[in-house]
Amino acid sequence: MKIYNTLTRKLEDFQTIEAKKVRMYVCGPTVYNYIHIGNARSVVAFDVIRKYLEYAGYAVHFVSNFTDVDDKIIKASKAEGISAGALSDKYIAAFYKDTKALGVKPADENPRATAFIDDIIRFIADLIEKGFAYEADGDVYFRVSRSEDYARLAGKKLDELLDGASGRLDEEAMKKESPADFALWKSVAADREEDKYDSPWGAGRPGWHIECSVMSNSLLGETLDIHGGGQDLEFPHHTNEIAQSEAHNGVKFVNYWMHNGFVNVDGEKMSKSLGNFKTVHEMLEAGLNPRVLRLFLATSHYRRPIDFNDEALSRAENNLSKIDNAYRNLDLTASSEGLEAFVTGFKQAMDEDFNIANAMTVFYDFISWVNKGNGGADAKAFFDEVLEILGLSHEQEAGSLDEEIESLIEARQQARKDRDFARADEIRDELKARGIILEDRPEGVRWHHE
Repeated sequence: MKIYNTLTRKLEDFQTIEAKKVRMYVCGPTVYNYIHIGNARSVVAFDVIRKYLEYAGYAVHFVSNFTDVDDKIIKASKAEGISAGALSDKYIAAFYKDTKALGVKPADENPRATAFIDDIIRFIADLIEKGFAYEADGDVYFRVSRSEDYARLAGKKLDELLDGASGRLDEEAMKKESPADFALWKSVAADREEDKYDSPWGAGRPGWHIECSVMSNSLLGETLDIHGGGQDLEFPHHTNEIAQSEAHNGVKFVNYWMHNGFVNVDGEKMSKSLGNFKTVHEMLEAGLNPRVLRLFLATSHYRRPIDFNDEALSRAENNLSKIDNAYRNLDLTASSEGLEAFVTGFKQAMDEDFNIANAMTVFYDFISWVNKGNGGADAKAFFDEVLEILGLSHEQEAGSLDEEIESLIEARQQARKDRDFARADEIRDELKARGIILEDRPEGVRWHHE
């Protein structure tokens, strides 16, 4: 298996720290609103990666956090007239509901930053003691000049960053030894008591970057096999995680960095300012089939940008119908000859940096093979395994018809036995009007969506 490592910008053979075990951390959302389509893209992409690793025989310890202490959360909670904790609880519950609808397997652990405040303080104190951080009027900053090859993850050089940050004269910049230094702890005074925490440097809140370093270190250890997140996190978030984690632990932080591509909406980058910002909650409330959205998000290579539009959703809907129809009509008594080529092809594609797009080409060829009358128990097992990786639950309990349509088909069969062909044709036309096409075959009636 090969993985594209953002740090080295190349494909590398995947070798885990412990044999057949994967320590995997993926940055989760800041919980002040419903997750948007960009958040969902990251969640689904790494869900597919995790599930394929499990399919390939790895035991994956999967951790994805919630950032539940942040200025955005406090601002939103004040606007709603509730506590920051209550606001976080609301949107964490919404996250679980929306991601469950999208077929996402729950993480082994979803740590909240607020549960690790004491650990964060100890981590920062250690960085100060080692000379990697310094206190300035109640704030604590990381001394970037002490970090070896800082910003290599994002392909940047410290000199370039210093040039870009030079000339700033705001209050924070005046406190820093260097413009590139970043906050580990931020002092606050006037906020509500619930929104600040006591520390050796005064009341305040942790910086965003330090939270993920501490949570991953606490739950997965000093070195991770895989750390993932959106492409926008390469700098500064993941860059700063590397700097502070390696300064604290004295060992390599992550062996394989993985970043998913952006989501564009009708060809433009999604943003609130453009008014094309879409939340999963809104789309599902409007009636979008979550399985269609899941298939759309799951079947593009994780590193590539994807364009979200009605045409793309329509293609996903058509492809989902093909998948469901093939699953329903798979003949367990048919021959499985030729199946191994599809299994091998699927694995080969996924073993090359989880190339789900190429793997789906193989899978759709497999569906055509099924539709030609091939099948068997082994074919069903492979079908189930792929659907599990894709996160597509079987429609209505493994594709069974709902009771009303099933009773109509049975009534048509009885009408034909009674030679009431007018009634049989009437039922067939009624089903066709509802998008259900019947095929009369020697072995029985088969059906599919129009």
